[in-house]
Amino acid sequence: MNDELWPGNYFNYFTEVEEHFQKTRGTGLFLLSPLDWALIECWKEAGLPLEAVLRGIDDAFEKWRGRKSKVRAINSLAYCAQAVIEQAQIMAGAAPRAESRAAAPPFSLDELGAYLAANAAQLRKAFFEEVAIALDRLIAEVETHYGDLEELERRLAALEDKMIAAARTRQTDDDLVAARREFDLQLRPYRAKMAAEQIAMLERQFLDRRLLESAGLPRLSLFYLR
Repeated sequence: MNDELWPGNYFNYFTEVEEHFQKTRGTGLFLLSPLDWALIECWKEAGLPLEAVLRGIDDAFEKWRGRKSKVRAINSLAYCAQAVIEQAQIMAGAAPRAESRAAAPPFSLDELGAYLAANAAQLRKAFFEEVAIALDRLIAEVETHYGDLEELERRLAALEDKMIAAARTRQTDDDLVAARREFDLQLRPYRAKMAAEQIAMLERQFLDRRLLESAGLPRLSLFYLR
């Protein structure tokens, strides 16, 4: 995990990207698709700085507006994927920035405890008792974990991986085929703009999201505490 993401806007990564895309597109009520959310997840997991993502969105829209012929509006973050990667590469090659001062998380201790408890309850409802018990242990020491949220995020990521692996064993072949078909359909207009590695990572995130939604399971990461 990129340590630079923890100060400042770390916990607002998803919200910042969503709001910036909507603002740049000029339609505040525009809803991101499952593919868009999976793409943001890919950028977050790859450690792309939030600033690079926002710059990439701006760059993609600027180039689109400069085209003489606009066949369609930009309806997906996938259109901005290449520009985001380019901006991340530019930032990676730039001179190191001054170390950022750590900022307090945008949620309280009580909000963190309630979030973990709600996820544990949802897991029990879906008959994932083992993961729910693991969350109970984190809740019992929530004050300690609130003092080291980066370590807590690692623990939650490990639990989510375990939860997804268990959910995958319960998924039917028909459900998996349907999810892959939906992914291919949504990605089709943008596939040529992405490298094979990007597509593979995006497909995994998309399928994981669809799996959790269909199984009634929560996302455990602190990124989703909004």
